[in-house]
Amino acid sequence: MTKFIRHFHRWVSIAFVLGFLINAVVISTSPGGVPPSWIYLLALIPLFLLLATGVWMLGVHYGQKMARNKEVAA
Repeated sequence: MTKFIRHFHRWVSIAFVLGFLINAVVISTSPGGVPPSWIYLLALIPLFLLLATGVWMLGVHYGQKMARNKEVAA
């Protein structure tokens, strides 16, 4: 499961970068400087997915580390 989460996190990070670049281009080229509001979601949706998967991987890492420390102490 962790391997899948890591790969998913990598691909979502690519989607985030693309969404951010598209967002920047659309904002800079939109007439009047105000793009449609859905344009902002192109970067926000992958960002929330990155947050979730990043917290998951961090929790798994430190959970395993704490479990190893308890085994050594016992």
